[in-house]
Amino acid sequence: MNQKLIAAALLFSSSGWALAAQPLLTPAALSPLLKDPQLRVIDIRDAKGFAAAHIPGAVNAPYAQWRGPASNPGELPDQAKLVALVQSLGLTAQTHAVVVSTGKDATDFGAMARVYWTLKSLGLTELSIVNGGMQAWDAAKLPTSTAPVQIAPSSYAPSFDARWLATRDEVQQHVKLSNAVLVDSRPDAFYQGKTQAPAAKLAGTLPGAVQLDFNQWFVPGSSTFVETAQAKQVAARIQHGPDMVAFCNTGHWAATDWFGLSEVAGLPNVRLYAGSMVDWTQSPDMPAMQNMPGRGEQLLRATKQWWEKKLN
Repeated sequence: MNQKLIAAALLFSSSGWALAAQPLLTPAALSPLLKDPQLRVIDIRDAKGFAAAHIPGAVNAPYAQWRGPASNPGELPDQAKLVALVQSLGLTAQTHAVVVSTGKDATDFGAMARVYWTLKSLGLTELSIVNGGMQAWDAAKLPTSTAPVQIAPSSYAPSFDARWLATRDEVQQHVKLSNAVLVDSRPDAFYQGKTQAPAAKLAGTLPGAVQLDFNQWFVPGSSTFVETAQAKQVAARIQHGPDMVAFCNTGHWAATDWFGLSEVAGLPNVRLYAGSMVDWTQSPDMPAMQNMPGRGEQLLRATKQWWEKKLN
């Protein structure tokens, strides 16, 4: 064995340090870790799904608790709300938090990635996602539980670290100075301005944005995130810069791009525009847009949305 590797191994052994958590865990890799008292599985499915069957020892924190208001779910909840949530889950800075959801499709992965991003921003350093979610856990025929889980609240009171967050003002500066790669995580119809999120006032994308459809991170026909080598190939499809900002409609699909670029491909300085295009188009000073439809098409869409809301 290389002498440096031997020295590193001895250092880890003598200091009690553990290897850093992997951002993606297969169910088979997670199963033996469940005995670790520092590990906490956070199941973000709704309460009904959690009660029916969950990973033994998991705690329930439905995804809606990690999201913002109905006007734009991509906005961050209040800091006090987030602190109360992590405390109720018994989390501390030393916790290895493992996020799991249904795993039903690639869009569902975005929920796990968004919660992972939030926990990282709140100071947790040992973080993982169950690759394939509960669907993969069940497919592996691993045990589940219906027992309610009682967790002693923690006193952990983190402050939000904005290193992985891009605000509207910051994105406006990037657009003005062309000093960051703006990554649109949405499928073609959104990127090309052919459709828009219901809460967005306009269709289109950020000026100069490049597209990296979030679906590209998954094994075709599945909700399984690709392995590291392939993730680096996906990341190589776009030009990298000193700063990168992933965005979508409400910071959900973009969380998958952020996770793939930052956590799996290992690129530095990747941030998430949490409010994304809904926040951008709701700005009172109406920032610049690209791939916008014509005025007539915008009026037709607005009328259609008005009728749909009225009929519902």
